[in-house]
Amino acid sequence: MWDPELYGRFADQRNRPFHELVARIGATAPANVVDLGCGDGALTATLAERWPSASVLGVDSSEEMLASAASRKSDRLSFVLERIEGWRPSGPIDVLVSNAALQWVPRHLSLLARFVSALAPRGWLAVQVPGNFEAPSHMTLRTLCNSARWSDRLGTAGRWPSTPTPSDYIGTLAELGCAVDAWETTYAQVLQGVDPVLTWMRGTALRPVYARLSAEETADFDAELGAMLREAYPPQPYGTVLPFRRIFAVAQAPA
Repeated sequence: MWDPELYGRFADQRNRPFHELVARIGATAPANVVDLGCGDGALTATLAERWPSASVLGVDSSEEMLASAASRKSDRLSFVLERIEGWRPSGPIDVLVSNAALQWVPRHLSLLARFVSALAPRGWLAVQVPGNFEAPSHMTLRTLCNSARWSDRLGTAGRWPSTPTPSDYIGTLAELGCAVDAWETTYAQVLQGVDPVLTWMRGTALRPVYARLSAEETADFDAELGAMLREAYPPQPYGTVLPFRRIFAVAQAPA
């Protein structure tokens, strides 16, 4: 279902929240680091670079993404095929990161207790999820999925659970005894090219839609959605602005 090349077309914009997330992690010399929802492993590899004595594990449920990650393996960097909700650590984790992945897991706040229990004393948990599911991009997608032409196949494909707020993360993690830093940022991303918002969505939100359509149907759906997105995000001489809200939470476990 996932296409590493397509996902990576906007690497600068997609990578920035990861770097701003992990910059708030205060670990100095962790032994065991895990990246849940590691994708193609490019950002996971930066964790091995930051902590040169750590053993780093990337976990992802996409065979396509892990095939792309295979070339990054080393004696300290490894990857495993596993769903986030099914993953269990083999021992205490010093740093546990999940960047732009937990939004795919329904009711993921309920998983945080298990994540915190997997941490070593004073270990770190860092989470980032998109918070743009009520943005024009996703509202347009839902409208089209629910239209007369597409609802029989796509009625649920454009629906997303509500995103927890920073306060939700603080409340959940503080009750687990953690010290928590949570915040949100809206990035005003200037995208280039023809139909850049559609291209952006092809790498993420449209993956469940494409899984239900034939190649011919996908082309028809893209044509309709592209026209709607051009109206919602009109191109300018300097590019197309896509505001994108993201939610962050960094927690340190008790001693």
